Amino acid sequence: MADCITKAIQVQCCAQRPSFDQHKNLLLSSFQPLMGEVLKFPMKIQVSRAMIKKTSMDLLDVFTNSMFKFIDHPSLPSQSNFAPIEELGESVCVDDIQGRIPNDFPEGVYVRNGPNPLFGGFKSTNSIFGKSSHIWVEGEGMLHALYLKKDSNGKWNVSYNNKHVETDTFKMEKQRNKPSFLPAIEGDSPAILSAYFLNLMRFGTVNKLISNTSVFEHSGKFYAAAENHLPQEIDIQTLNTLGTWDVDESWNRPFTAHPKKAPGSGELVMMGVNAMKPFFEIGIIEADGSKLVHKSDLKFERCSLSHDIGVTIRYNVILDFPLTIDIKRLVNGSPLIKYDREGYARIGVMPRYGDADSVRWFEVESCCVFHIINTYEDGDEVIVHAFRANNSIIPGPDLGLNKFEWFSSRFKGLESQQSDTAFSSDESFFSRAYEWRLNMENGEVKERYLSGTTRSMDFPMINENYLGLENKYGYAQTVDLDASSISGMAKYGGLVKLHLKDRSSSLMDEKQDYVEMEYHKFPENTFSSGAVFVPKPDGLEEDDGWVISFVHDEHLNRSRVILVDAHKFTSEPIAIINLPCRVPYGFHGAFMPTIS
Repeated sequence: MADCITKAIQVQCCAQRPSFDQHKNLLLSSFQPLMGEVLKFPMKIQVSRAMIKKTSMDLLDVFTNSMFKFIDHPSLPSQSNFAPIEELGESVCVDDIQGRIPNDFPEGVYVRNGPNPLFGGFKSTNSIFGKSSHIWVEGEGMLHALYLKKDSNGKWNVSYNNKHVETDTFKMEKQRNKPSFLPAIEGDSPAILSAYFLNLMRFGTVNKLISNTSVFEHSGKFYAAAENHLPQEIDIQTLNTLGTWDVDESWNRPFTAHPKKAPGSGELVMMGVNAMKPFFEIGIIEADGSKLVHKSDLKFERCSLSHDIGVTIRYNVILDFPLTIDIKRLVNGSPLIKYDREGYARIGVMPRYGDADSVRWFEVESCCVFHIINTYEDGDEVIVHAFRANNSIIPGPDLGLNKFEWFSSRFKGLESQQSDTAFSSDESFFSRAYEWRLNMENGEVKERYLSGTTRSMDFPMINENYLGLENKYGYAQTVDLDASSISGMAKYGGLVKLHLKDRSSSLMDEKQDYVEMEYHKFPENTFSSGAVFVPKPDGLEEDDGWVISFVHDEHLNRSRVILVDAHKFTSEPIAIINLPCRVPYGFHGAFMPTIS
């Protein structure tokens, strides 16, 4: 915790939360010595508006630099592959391949997004207002792409490249060549509010536009996204950033990192969550990407940090769970982002072009959900499969708690709990496959776990040809609890295939009505990110295809891409592609097949 000036210490010692007026007065009083010096100069010189603006910006920078000190986040050896890397600058041929890439594997680009912070890593700041810090999901987006193409003789040519997503704020800070945006999510309320104000005054936005979460395609164009801003269009062959996609100037708010293509129509269903009203708006984009064909405010009463959205043939599926963003809460001295275990949770089902009045809401047990596996219709019911946890890994502990111990204990706490009877932690991040059956006729909700407590899992994937339709299989990354506890960061030590229509043959799982699962475990100290299911062209079965994933061997400090045959899921990878440089752990991947 940063040292504070006497006044701030007195406020804390009196156990009083800083009010907005106290914060405002502290901020204004900090400007007074600077302004006093400025006013000593004669002011009769005629200057242009541009000069006034530049001088004002220079003064704001002087103030910010004098009041805020950037500090690097400490890093453990076990966190080494979360550290950023430099751009390669150009595509590099890859010829170190073990095994064989199948002849019927589709040509295309496997690309994954993830945080790659500028200037060496995540930062905190100390100031007279307190401390503010980046959280682990921040950091400028970097794309890592593996290109797979056959020559005229049918031989595979493989190459790799990486490149930052160059948002407007990336270019601003890169031009300054030093940390400039103040962290504005986690920390002391006065420090965060000061960061909001100063970032807005200097850069026109309160936070960085990071575009670090996902990559998606719509109508032959490719986009990098994170839900705090609009997507960035990407040239998938060069990874160059082409500009911000605002859907022909019709969408001017945040845009989810997980838009979904509606089955049948090919329209893109998305939503935007904002900290100020309207908290949640849904939008539908024409199949050709040319225009927004529908937009509606769903009139949420709170800003739920809703990360995913579902679609079926007729409906959109909306998640409203008690992980919230609340600026009023921040002003009153509490966290900006908070998970409320006692808060209400509900799932909404609305017609494709519906509005707030047409949403059918189903109250469900309170929990935390980030990712949907799939949603579909079954008679009168809408089925939602997702990964459910009792606690949120975002944003982290309350101010004053040891961050490493807080994260570590919520992985470690599950390590010895290998049966349902022993599992009782409401604090854990342990994520399990879950099913909600929502009856559109009588309003009934049936919910149950699909997986037990032996493995935590998340980052789902399916055969995208079954998106919004009834499906048999889901896939995900599984958490290595030992490694995650040691590093205080989630590490994924394997893959899982869920047979959603088959009951488990395990006696313990059979009693709980869990589904059958197959596991692909990586070698020790090897972890994945951005896994994707790639369907076989002209495949006859839903699981005809492969799972492709970036993995990193921490023992050898070597990054690879692996191919796992979905029909021989527990077997060794059929191909291991050794990459020319380290690939840090990241978030979501996608496979973009070459269109002939």
